[in-house]
Amino acid sequence: MKPSSKPKNPCFSSGPCPKRPGWTLDALKDAAVGRSHRAKLGKAKLGEVISRRKKILGMPEDYVLGIVPASDTGALEMALWSMLGPRGVDVFCWESFGSGWAADCKNQLKLSDLRIFKAGYGKLPDLTQVDWSRDAVFTWNGTTSGVRLPNGGWIAGGRQGLSICDATSAVFAMEVPWDKLDAVTWSWQKVLGGEAAHGMLALSPRAVKRIEEYTPDRPLPKIFQMSKGGKLTAGIFEGETINTPSMLAVEDALDGLRWAESIGGLPALIARSQANLEAIENWVAQTQWAGFLAEEKAIRSSTSICLKIIDPAYLALSPEDQAKHAKAVVSLLDKEGAAHDIGSYRDAPAGFRVWGGATVETSDIELLLPWLDWAYGEVKAAF
Repeated sequence: MKPSSKPKNPCFSSGPCPKRPGWTLDALKDAAVGRSHRAKLGKAKLGEVISRRKKILGMPEDYVLGIVPASDTGALEMALWSMLGPRGVDVFCWESFGSGWAADCKNQLKLSDLRIFKAGYGKLPDLTQVDWSRDAVFTWNGTTSGVRLPNGGWIAGGRQGLSICDATSAVFAMEVPWDKLDAVTWSWQKVLGGEAAHGMLALSPRAVKRIEEYTPDRPLPKIFQMSKGGKLTAGIFEGETINTPSMLAVEDALDGLRWAESIGGLPALIARSQANLEAIENWVAQTQWAGFLAEEKAIRSSTSICLKIIDPAYLALSPEDQAKHAKAVVSLLDKEGAAHDIGSYRDAPAGFRVWGGATVETSDIELLLPWLDWAYGEVKAAF
C-alpha cells in the first residue's frame, strides 16, 4: 500500500548533502558579505572554520589544516600534483573517484613507477599488496560504491612513503586514524551539509617535509602552490585562502560546526550516521528485492549507502531495462516528494544511493523505506 507518511526532509543527496536539522537561511545572518576575506573579520571566520574542524575531529596539534579551492577534487589534486614523484606510487581504487585519481597519476602526472590496484563495485582491492616504501593514494570511503575501509590496520606506522587519503564522505561520520594518514582531503558539502566548492587539506609533519624538500618537475598552477623558497606557505593553513571564498558558505560552515559541537561532537556525529545505516540494514534483512552493493558488513559505508536490486524478475531484464527500471523508481519517489536524488552514481551499477550522514534524521530514513517498497512494486507491475 502507498505509505501515508513522508520523510520530513526528503533530501537524501550524496552531495551537496542535507542541511543540519532545523537549518534555515537565518543561519547566515551574520555572514561577512561584502567584506574582504583578507580583512580582519574575514580572516577570523576562516580561521575559526579551521580551528573548530581540527578540534571536533581530534586532529593532532602538529598537523596543519587549510581551506583550498575546488572542493575535495581540488584538495586531492593539490596534494597529488605537489607531492608525488620522488617515490613509486600505489593507487587503490574501488569506485569512480578512486579510479579518477589513478587516471590522474597515469595520464596527467605520467608517473613512471606506478601500480594500480582495482576492485569492482561492492568490493575492496587486496590491501596487502601495498608497499610502504612507496607512496599510496586511496579513498577512505567510496562515495559511489558504498564501500569503506574497515580500519587503518593495513597502513604501516613506520612507513617510508606518504599515505594520501580522499576522506570526503568519511570525516565527521567515521573514525579516521590521523597517525596513519599524511595528507587527508574532504569537502564542506558532505557530512556536515555545507555548501559546495570549498575543500579542506590536512597535512602531517611528514607531508609538510615532502612539500618543503621536493620540487616537482611539472608546472604547478597557482592554486596548487603550497610552498615558497623551500618553506610551507603557512598562511594557507591559517585562513589566508589562495582564492576568494564565499563568505556565505563560510558562515554556513560555521553553523554546521556549531551544531556538531552542540550535539556532542564527533562521537554523536558517528552515532547518528551509524543509526541510519542500521535502519537500512534492518529493512534489507526483511525485504525480498533489495540488497547492499557492499555485501560484506565490515566494509559497508554508513554515509553513501548503496543498494542494488536482487529480485530475480529484475535480474532477468536486459541491462538497459534494468537501468530504466531503477531510474523509474527514483523518478516516482521524487515526483511523490518522498525522496530526492537517490539514484546510483552514473558510473555505478543501477540501483539506489541513500545518504546516511550525520545531518540525516534516522526517523526520515525509516519513513523512506516503505516508500521504496511501494515505488518498486509500482514500477515492477508496469514492466
